[in-house]
Amino acid sequence: MKLQKLLSYVRRAVDDYSMIEEGDKIAVGISGGKDSICLLVALKHLQRFYPKRFELEAITVSLGLPGASYDGIQALCNELGVHYTVVETDIGKIIFDERKEKNPCSLCAKMRKGALYNAVKELGCNKVAYAHHKDDFIETMMMSMIYEGHFYCFPPKTYLDRMDLTIIRPFLYVEEADVIGFKNKYHLPVVKNPCPADGATKREYIKQLI
Repeated sequence: MKLQKLLSYVRRAVDDYSMIEEGDKIAVGISGGKDSICLLVALKHLQRFYPKRFELEAITVSLGLPGASYDGIQALCNELGVHYTVVETDIGKIIFDERKEKNPCSLCAKMRKGALYNAVKELGCNKVAYAHHKDDFIETMMMSMIYEGHFYCFPPKTYLDRMDLTIIRPFLYVEEADVIGFKNKYHLPVVKNPCPADGATKREYIKQLI
């Protein structure tokens, strides 16, 4: 997928759900995977022509697991002119070594969000952009029905009143195949996920089921 096509999807989602307002400071949560890196690139290019001015920050919450290097992302952020912060944590050690969680994803997500939101507030951001794409929305609905017995999906835009933060998902209309194509076309750096549970999650099962 070319940059112009990706931007058209992002612009439509941002406009449809009023995701960006004048003066916003948006933190992009960078996991190191293809989705979040593509979102950062897309928002940086959108910033150049979008009528409402906004700032960008890039933040990675490191789980403290061996094997993860964020040098490639740092180089990309330098090239884009986006300030990049890596939050070092012991989440991986707590979950896998100390607690030995059999189903680690839920607790890990909560701890990562806590660390991310604290860093976001320290940097003075009022919004967080997640790179959930169209496939993620569908998978989340399926997971909700199969594992929880009700129909739910995260909304495109959410206000967290306790944190005074707004979550936005500008990749709402973007399919995962397009993200892969964009990442390959522009040779974007991707960090291999060091998590021991990677590829063996409920979400992965639902992905294969669909």
